[in-house]
Amino acid sequence: MGQCSAKNIAVAVDGDGDGDGDGGCDVRRSSSPVPATGGPAASSPAPVNSAGTPARSSSASPWPSPYPRSAAGSPLASGIAPSPSRSTPRRFFRRPPSPAKHIKASLAKRFGRKKPIDASIPEDGAGDGAGGREEEAERHLDKSFGYEKNIESKYEIGKEVGKGHFGNTCLARAKKGELKGQLVAIKIISKAKMTTAIAIEDVRREVKILKSLAGHANLVKFYEAYEDEINVYIIMEFCGGGELLERILSRGGKYTEKDAKVIVIQILSVIAFCHLQGVVHRDLKPENFLFTTKDENAPMKIIDFGLSDFIRPDERLNDIVGSAYYVAPEVLHRSYSTEADMWSIGVIAYILLCGSRPFWARTESGIFRAVLRADPNFDESPWPTISLEAKDFVRRLLNKDYRKRMSAAKALSHPWLRDEHHQIPLDIQIYKSVKFYIRTTPFRCAAMKVWIAFSDITFFISHTNSIFVIDCFIALSSALTEDELLYTRSQFNLLEPNNDGCISVENFRMALWQNATDAMKASRVPDILNALEQLSYRRMNFEEFCVATINPYQLEALKEWEQIATRAFQYFEEEGNRVISIEELAQEMNLAPAAYSMMCDWIRPADGKLSFLGFTKFLHGVTIRNSRTRYHH
Repeated sequence: MGQCSAKNIAVAVDGDGDGDGDGGCDVRRSSSPVPATGGPAASSPAPVNSAGTPARSSSASPWPSPYPRSAAGSPLASGIAPSPSRSTPRRFFRRPPSPAKHIKASLAKRFGRKKPIDASIPEDGAGDGAGGREEEAERHLDKSFGYEKNIESKYEIGKEVGKGHFGNTCLARAKKGELKGQLVAIKIISKAKMTTAIAIEDVRREVKILKSLAGHANLVKFYEAYEDEINVYIIMEFCGGGELLERILSRGGKYTEKDAKVIVIQILSVIAFCHLQGVVHRDLKPENFLFTTKDENAPMKIIDFGLSDFIRPDERLNDIVGSAYYVAPEVLHRSYSTEADMWSIGVIAYILLCGSRPFWARTESGIFRAVLRADPNFDESPWPTISLEAKDFVRRLLNKDYRKRMSAAKALSHPWLRDEHHQIPLDIQIYKSVKFYIRTTPFRCAAMKVWIAFSDITFFISHTNSIFVIDCFIALSSALTEDELLYTRSQFNLLEPNNDGCISVENFRMALWQNATDAMKASRVPDILNALEQLSYRRMNFEEFCVATINPYQLEALKEWEQIATRAFQYFEEEGNRVISIEELAQEMNLAPAAYSMMCDWIRPADGKLSFLGFTKFLHGVTIRNSRTRYHH
């Protein structure tokens, strides 16, 4: 939550409201600052939160609705033009089950079931039902956090500056210590609202993340935590410049491209830092970014880690949290990682550039269906006047296949942001790619080497039985675009190659520890170094590093994908293709015999070698499960 200006009102939504009988989910809604156009703020569905901390709610949204006002009533505020977006489907031949149903169950598990408003008095001592058991369990919850007490002795708490479902934020002044005389923000979380063990753990984790995650200019500073019998108090840096949401509204609902770049770079920079440390935010939205001062050029700070979590490099999370308009498709499918944050950044960038939400509906269930099924609209005004680079940037973040989304570090090297002077940070994705490369089979290495070997690169590839022995002599490929090269070389340089221009496991280790915080240790990110131990016995030059970090899914997201794939296969035909059986191919790709029928087209009947389809599938490392996932293209 952090500092906020809007007051949140908890609303229980029991029905979907769109006639499908799906049921809704518990959400938090808030009043919104009045848009610059005047008129009342529109009421709209907002965050889905399954954390027990007072996370900031999504305000009643000021973004234009695609639905015109009608006699029956509309959520569209007076004076606000309808959104140009035609991407949200308004009709379905058969409505799928509501995604809100399992979200409601998740919320109940995290927050506890809602108590009835008019409870009947039990007769004959019949008070030991489900409600009684829940109350008994709540009484046994340990709500002692071990934080400092007597907050009044150190801080003079002033006026309330924000209110959430589980607590509020107040302005305060330090009376002693290093902060004496300074204004701070105190997030006050009510223990009475912590009705489940999960809710209590959420508060512990939020404080732990804030305490361990420090050292970035765009990250709100955490000072300390206090508690008493009633509340938990989180003392943080006070940011008096207001929310990013308020700035957007003050500019008429959107930013210019030039100014939007400044905002997006700050967001990407701090999220790249969080992801490297093994922290996923899970609730990125304009309300969770505050400016330090009212100055137009003041830097931004990210706040509200109430829904955040530690995550290992190869871990997938499954609890559903976030805000409806910004939630990623894979979150609704209960299997996600840091890529979910990148989707949210894509939504923010879309709003900054055009002033409309990419996915809209009257209800939470409708929003979720739009997220899962609809595509953002880039055709209507003002998109024709926006640069191609900006549109490509947003498209690559709002790709429903999370594997094709750019990481935060890679997004900072995108052509749209290239003219801005900023540093590209170390990317944890590099470590994951090299880990995969080291563990992959020699045959796959042969295929992947092809990606960097076309017109001006020579490979000597030989094979005996199932092994390809590959030696790479020259440095780069025409298959790698200039954009890919910029990112790859920046990451290689961050590993600080030795005098011979090569890197070993020690370079990976030192680069990681130079950027380490306590959060990185808590999330066990350094464990990935164990998978790179093979580099203790040999070195990797830049050419091999390019091969190791090539991501076919990322390349497939490029407009030039077809040309790249065709040229790569032509070279593979000449230098690396060979006769291989379906059984051998399945073994190479770790596929079960059940996949044999699907693989028939991957091998040419004429000569028994990989076909073009088989080549691309092989590079992707496709599995039966991935091929059936709904939200993958």
